[in-house]
Amino acid sequence: MGSLDGRVAIVTGAARGIGASVSRMFAAEGAKLVLNDLGSSEDGTGSSIGPVTEIAKDINESGGTAVVDGGDIADTETGRHLVSTALDGYGKLDIVVNVAGIVRDRMIFNLEEEDWDAVIRVHLRGHFSTIRPATEYWRGQRNPDGHYRIINFTSQSALQGSPGQPNHAAARVGIVGLTYSLAHAMSRYGVTANAISPGALTPLVATIPDDKLTRSPSALEEMSPDNIAPIVTYLAGTESDWISGRTLGAAGYEVMLWNNPDVIETVSSEGPWNSKDLADKIETAFGPKTHRLHPSKFSALEPG
Repeated sequence: MGSLDGRVAIVTGAARGIGASVSRMFAAEGAKLVLNDLGSSEDGTGSSIGPVTEIAKDINESGGTAVVDGGDIADTETGRHLVSTALDGYGKLDIVVNVAGIVRDRMIFNLEEEDWDAVIRVHLRGHFSTIRPATEYWRGQRNPDGHYRIINFTSQSALQGSPGQPNHAAARVGIVGLTYSLAHAMSRYGVTANAISPGALTPLVATIPDDKLTRSPSALEEMSPDNIAPIVTYLAGTESDWISGRTLGAAGYEVMLWNNPDVIETVSSEGPWNSKDLADKIETAFGPKTHRLHPSKFSALEPG
């Protein structure tokens, strides 16, 4: 018996990297799958249904169950089709995993509008595309014990502010906010929502120059996308009802829990602020001597 026996999952970005690893592990654990991938290059151009078809073929030949869709996930009709495919073919839907993404890296002062729009579209609308019809279905089930799952993907560039990925960071931190909202809105319907911030050598990472990456055999094994799949599989199972609205990091053989945003200090005034009084209070309460904020934190990230 696998941990996902009898469960039905949609996985986007399923053809390569993390999406392919998640799909294979889900199938090995007994899930029935609807796999989506446009088959574009890392920057979102082009398309080919061949790669995702190969993943499904491997799963089916190994005794699993998977069907494919090659639609553009940022087209909301694709999301509706994925959900209807699951319901029509398998009779239900339990899990949505949103992995699909693209990169168009530039410093903010070199970033073109179309590169901003393309990344925002694939990530944010791509998540909305599956989540909107899935949540509509789950709300209609009125089953607080449904063990329904939304698993989104954010990134280190969002959580730590990669200087060369302003579009990616904006989109992925938006996904974190979306995840918080979903966790609050959907808990009464038996849905949990969590986000994964992965660290793995994937086709998207392959766009980084070789001289900036370590590619030793041990590093390749440790940073395989296969090592992201176990935490996704755990979250997709029926035993993870206790965790929702959180961001988990996964890299190599480590899984990390990120803090949710929280107020760490407050200053106040008895009336309208005097600018000098405000400056004195925030420097005392928030400044370097309190170890709350460190003005030099991002200095190393500034372009030369």
